[in-house]
Amino acid sequence: MSGSRATLVYDGECGICRTWIDYWRLLTGDRVDYRPYQEAAADFPDIPVRSFKQAIQLIELDGTVHAGAAASFRVVKYAPGHGAWWWMYKRVPGFAPVSEWAYGFFSRRRGLLSWITSILWGPAPQPERYALVSWVFLRGLGVIYLAAFASLGIQVLGLIGHDGLLPLDEYLPAARDVLGPTAYWQMPTLFWLSASDGVLIAGTILGAAAGVLIAVGIWVRPALIAAYILYLSYIYAGQVFTSYQWDQLLLETGFLAIFLTSGSRIIVWLYRWLFFRYIFLSGAVKMLSGDATWQKLTALNYHFWTQPLPTPLAWYAARLPEWLLASATAATLIVELFLVFLVFLPRRPRAFLAACVLLFQFLIVLTGNYGFFNLLTMLLCIFLFDDQALSTQFPARLVSQVEDRAPVPGRAATIVATVLAVILVPAGLERLWQPFMHSNLPIAGWLTRAITPLQIANHYGPFATTTTTRPQIVVEGSNDGKTWRPYVFRYYPGPVDRRLWWNIPHQPRLDWQMWFAAYGSAPQNPWFGQLARRLLEGSTSVTGLLALDPFPGAPPKYVRAQLYEYRFAAPAEGVPRGQWWSRRPAGLYFPQASLESFSSP
Repeated sequence: MSGSRATLVYDGECGICRTWIDYWRLLTGDRVDYRPYQEAAADFPDIPVRSFKQAIQLIELDGTVHAGAAASFRVVKYAPGHGAWWWMYKRVPGFAPVSEWAYGFFSRRRGLLSWITSILWGPAPQPERYALVSWVFLRGLGVIYLAAFASLGIQVLGLIGHDGLLPLDEYLPAARDVLGPTAYWQMPTLFWLSASDGVLIAGTILGAAAGVLIAVGIWVRPALIAAYILYLSYIYAGQVFTSYQWDQLLLETGFLAIFLTSGSRIIVWLYRWLFFRYIFLSGAVKMLSGDATWQKLTALNYHFWTQPLPTPLAWYAARLPEWLLASATAATLIVELFLVFLVFLPRRPRAFLAACVLLFQFLIVLTGNYGFFNLLTMLLCIFLFDDQALSTQFPARLVSQVEDRAPVPGRAATIVATVLAVILVPAGLERLWQPFMHSNLPIAGWLTRAITPLQIANHYGPFATTTTTRPQIVVEGSNDGKTWRPYVFRYYPGPVDRRLWWNIPHQPRLDWQMWFAAYGSAPQNPWFGQLARRLLEGSTSVTGLLALDPFPGAPPKYVRAQLYEYRFAAPAEGVPRGQWWSRRPAGLYFPQASLESFSSP
């Protein structure tokens, strides 16, 4: 026995034993001495040879001996950051006896264990490291932050500027009057300090700059903190225009990234926890909603032409055979409700899940414009891999540099990551519990409500229902009340012959709200009346959000909004002839109004 190290004794003639010994040796380094019992048994006369044949034996410096599953979990405790298994063995009720039973079962079926090991980990398991994973992820996140802030910057004045649709300098004082002193916590935004147009623009520039710093790897943690705080500020400032689930997903992702720079494996697991909640809830809400299109697997019969901003390929996808569309709908539910549990399994099953989700998201990108949503989802898939899987995709020199510069998590980083887990795991469980039970978990419910303003443990569930019709609003202006000319939005379908296109990663927020508004009424969307007013006033901030202002010299005297039913043009009249849509009138959405209509009595 080595005088300065614990010793693990194993069966040197067992192939699967040697496989796992090689793995543990890589984990623990020189902290543990590994010896086959065929040569080491004589050094430990107090342990019968039959015990060495039956199970591995870990002999510690103080003479304590652990065998079987206990030895397996105890030996990995010598690897930094791997003490959780031993803690569970000692403290979690039932964990130890189940572990020992499993060890005994597989020790008598070593061929089966070898096959399972190959399926789950590959032929030669290696310790999972995440230096390269974190490096790639942070650069991707920086690019997404850059896109998100840049997209917001070119719209922010039209949406919430002084002459915009929902002026922030009016909204915040009104919110403070209603909420009182709690407004600052319930709506944590930097714009309490100033909501001027200049500050709104400056914030997007600073956010985009933070994204660049993250992407190039300079001042990464300060830039991550700045990006999160700024984006959180805009989420509350933007009101209905920044209430999308991908905004929340970016916030939660960006918050965790602040702590990813410490190198703690706990943060990697928290990202997988986030990924699971997001994907699983996406499937759960589809089933829980009772929507017939999901239950009958007909959702894709409608999705491609009823979604907010289709791409050119959506027109063709809508004409795929019904059996193929039904199969794709079923595959979506299988991935979201069942395969997503592979996130908790070892390397190979996780890689299979990642491949399924990446393919799914890529197909969505081909047929629909959802801003940075799908790109962010695809980026989160990187945490389903490890450095071993990614290293073959990058130059060896770069991989070596990243590994050499990777932070080594200290005690403080581990404590902080543990505290985060203690907060975010119960809050995530609460988010999973609510849609099924419609109630709150004890303690976790209170904790979730307490941190809700920070939006770091959100509820997800996009596309819970599928619309089967497409009402479309067409806003028009006139100077005489007889001849009406339509306003054309940049991406929201209008002219039936205008070509569809991609606008990823840009998020045209007014265009999206127009889609939502069409499924309700103008009174249910108060911002719509403000849109009409701003058009009558000739607000350049608002008209700048449009592709075509039919009254560029002076605003019209009247505006109104007509409602139409849109759907993709049939093949006989469709895209080859230059027509993407067919439409029929469906009534009046907003009655004729003049600027005097908005004047106070």
